[in-house]
Amino acid sequence: MATQSRFVLRRLLCGLRARTGWSQGSASTSRQGRPPCRPELRHLSCSYPVCQSRTPTRGPSSLSFRSHTCGELRLDHVGETVTLCGWVQYLRHDLFVILRDFSGLAQVLIPQGDSASHLKTALCQLTTESVIKVTGTVKRRPTGHENKGMPTGEIEVLAEGVEVYNVCRKLPFEIKDFVKKSESLRMQYRYLDLRSSQMQKNLRLRSQLVMKMREYLCNEHGFVDVETPTLFKRTPGGAKEFVVPSREPGRFYSLPQSPQQFKQLLMVAGVDRYFQMARCYRDEGSKPDRQPEFTQVDIEMSFVDQAGIRSLVEGLLQYSWPAEKGAIMVPFQTLTYEEAMRDYGVDKPDTRFSMKLIDLGQVFFSTEIEFLRSVLSQPGGSVQAVCVPGGAKLFAGKDLEELKQTAKTQFSQELSMVLVKADGTLKSPLKKLLSVSATDELLQRTGAGPGDLLLMAAGSLHSVRPLLGNLRLRCAELLESRGASVRDPSALNFLWVLNFPLFLPKEGDPEQLESAHHPFTAPLPEDAQLLHTEPQKVRGQHYDLVLNGSEIGGGSIRIHDASQQLNVLKSVLKEDPSLLSHLLEALDCGAPPHGGIALGLDRLVSIMVGAPSIRDVIAFPKSFRGHDLMSCAPDFVSEEDLKSYHISVKWPTE
Repeated sequence: MATQSRFVLRRLLCGLRARTGWSQGSASTSRQGRPPCRPELRHLSCSYPVCQSRTPTRGPSSLSFRSHTCGELRLDHVGETVTLCGWVQYLRHDLFVILRDFSGLAQVLIPQGDSASHLKTALCQLTTESVIKVTGTVKRRPTGHENKGMPTGEIEVLAEGVEVYNVCRKLPFEIKDFVKKSESLRMQYRYLDLRSSQMQKNLRLRSQLVMKMREYLCNEHGFVDVETPTLFKRTPGGAKEFVVPSREPGRFYSLPQSPQQFKQLLMVAGVDRYFQMARCYRDEGSKPDRQPEFTQVDIEMSFVDQAGIRSLVEGLLQYSWPAEKGAIMVPFQTLTYEEAMRDYGVDKPDTRFSMKLIDLGQVFFSTEIEFLRSVLSQPGGSVQAVCVPGGAKLFAGKDLEELKQTAKTQFSQELSMVLVKADGTLKSPLKKLLSVSATDELLQRTGAGPGDLLLMAAGSLHSVRPLLGNLRLRCAELLESRGASVRDPSALNFLWVLNFPLFLPKEGDPEQLESAHHPFTAPLPEDAQLLHTEPQKVRGQHYDLVLNGSEIGGGSIRIHDASQQLNVLKSVLKEDPSLLSHLLEALDCGAPPHGGIALGLDRLVSIMVGAPSIRDVIAFPKSFRGHDLMSCAPDFVSEEDLKSYHISVKWPTE
């Protein structure tokens, strides 16, 4: 009762000061002519405007119950009374409670005196992951009891009050980074998995990266953030799309694979510079670096060429890249598509290590090995090799067998192996078929020495290069698993791959062409005439951005001429142009030259934090099968609900 009376008295006093400007024992006044409230009165959270701080606190503790976050307390706070809110990480011997929030951990000292027995009982009865608020005084830990592995390890908070918001039941797993959980369990209880410090760091780093990107694009280069529709229509080419039923019989929306058409239409509209953090959808299974729904940093510019787009992206990444993740050096290295395939066998090479593909045509064309001579005499025939340093010494028999099986099952190719023994002689079925001079030429051409391994394949370039490109990466993994230093994990090898083929033979129908990127990519000016005669030879103004062997972005200069776009759709790709009539009409209404790029935000962040999968940098990802294991989506819909969409389900028969 006395406490309540004091509270009422103080509120009245506070109101009196506000109305009269009176201040006991002080002549100082605010700029508005009123004296500032005394701290002990502000502490009571008086709602009268003048009683509130002129400079409200900012940061992660503003507007909340707490005065500080758990991870920010240091020796500078010793002696202060603080209020912390968070989850109980664990209890230790009825002496300490370790409290956790997104910022880190703080040790709360449980009072042991008889006068605080009720407080001790309340704290000691807590279960882990219960949610509480603790008020107490920050103290320096006793000498010798500091925890140097903990940022707050020099202090502790002597509890003076506690409020329990929620008592936690027994959980399916512990919220500790060192506790291993299956991915399916993590996905099922994602809201628990996200409490871990690593997932908290991943999401917050992603947020900071996006904010810096927005700053750079808007403030430095005058871009406009424009949201484009999620419900669209089916378009030709590309990956499979999700369809969404409408209430009109037989009519469906489609979820866009990307905002490609909208961004081009915005250029026609004169927006000039567009970007958005775009949600994109593809009806395909998940992999470590992709899933059905993902996010792109989508960019488009008018009156620009390839060099302008590349320079923009290099500056964007340099500006937004977290300092603690290393410095980015610009400009990035460039390779043409042909150079990438020739040297690395893939169009997204990991250039952190060498082990380049080697053409052995000259070595074997003059030998007596009839099979190899026959391959080399055919158009596009080739004999290629990769030299694996230390492979003969470090790889076991099962490793060599795995490489052979990969070649056979995934690429339908035979793989020949040459092991260089310690004395420099060869161990291979080819040894007896090679003359001394041919052996010397083989070793000289490949640079192979004692202990090295040569992987060799013969056939068409289109099959041999991808095979050896794949095995090159696998060999790097095997070498590293044996303790060899192959790739620097801290290296940031950015690479532009340019001049891709504009069209590729369609899988299953080599006579039909399909877009290598998408049907809106412009040809190189010097190849434009080939569109009418030899479209398979046309190179596109397409560019991919690769980081450490992962494609993190792709873009192109677009076709801005309606007649050229119609020719590509109708004559080359054999697509129905009416599906894109809106775009063709727009291009015919005064379209500027334009181009752009889309960066895969999920892939970029996963590489940045060293995560094995993009699911580790997405708050609520889909499983390998594209399912949400937490909510059990996709789910069944009743026949009654489907009626309004004019849909009936035909169940498969066993």
